[in-house]
Amino acid sequence: MSDNTSYTTEEIARLLKISKLKVYDLIKKGELPSYRVGKQMRVDQSDLEAYKQNARSGMTPSTSPLTFAGTNLTQVTTHSGQFNSKATGHSLVITGQDMSLDILATYLERSLPTERPLRSYAGSLDSLIAMYQGESDIVSTHLLDGDTGEYNLPYIRKILVGFSYVVVRLLTRSAGLYVQKGNPKGLHKWSHLQQNGLTLINRERGAGARVLLDEQLRLHGIPAASLSGYEQEENSHLAVAGKVARGEADVAIGTEKAAKIVDGIDFIPLIQESYDLVMLKKPEHEQWIATVIDILRSPAFQSELGSIHGYDLTETGTIIYEA
Repeated sequence: MSDNTSYTTEEIARLLKISKLKVYDLIKKGELPSYRVGKQMRVDQSDLEAYKQNARSGMTPSTSPLTFAGTNLTQVTTHSGQFNSKATGHSLVITGQDMSLDILATYLERSLPTERPLRSYAGSLDSLIAMYQGESDIVSTHLLDGDTGEYNLPYIRKILVGFSYVVVRLLTRSAGLYVQKGNPKGLHKWSHLQQNGLTLINRERGAGARVLLDEQLRLHGIPAASLSGYEQEENSHLAVAGKVARGEADVAIGTEKAAKIVDGIDFIPLIQESYDLVMLKKPEHEQWIATVIDILRSPAFQSELGSIHGYDLTETGTIIYEA
């Protein structure tokens, strides 16, 4: 292969047979040199081979020379892909699936030129686990606790035991049912999911929408095994909405925003969910945590988010909890 060969983070994950989150962790720790082309992180073949050789020989980052696409690691790329020799090259991994996180990453890149925001896409539970494992710096979550009706905090407290963290409201949004146009099955509430002959398309385990469904099934005494299609999974709101629009399923769980994008479905709102950010409180995190909160509260950021249908920004930037 040519010396000019490079790989995306997804390709690196497949080649090394590890998760994409682990790839970001290696980049974050400086063990796998990377650079940015536009919004995409890439790793040169030579740097991948050097990492593999170091791993075989047991060398750590402190004992092996680090390069950054053939240059010192203190050089990082800007949004345009050009090198910025003044930056430190520290990366912030932002984990979650909503497009609001992509917008946040752009604002962080402008506000903190010494940080490299990296986006990792995972469901809410997997995002919190990634934070617990040290693989993410900022995670988003929208997990309902059916017993209390509370979002997020019951799960955060259970997973981030022993950690200090701050939880900040990013937005609230409507969640409910995607149904075929005209709602031919007459689905208007959670209990209607026990209707005979209904076909569901589900979200992946750990997704906030999957947790919402499972909690509602539990609260309404509906066995998951009784739902045709419960085991059929897709990994985004748009994917399950598309299945319903094409007639491959009668119903799916998701947010209002996707229903405005996909033709051929109606949205039945059933709950207002809290979509929050979690950040670990450490002395070295103080600057960028303050910057994140300032961005969330800024008129420019809120104006950009406000142009997206289905977002309620009433509490955006509010600190919900500090441990």
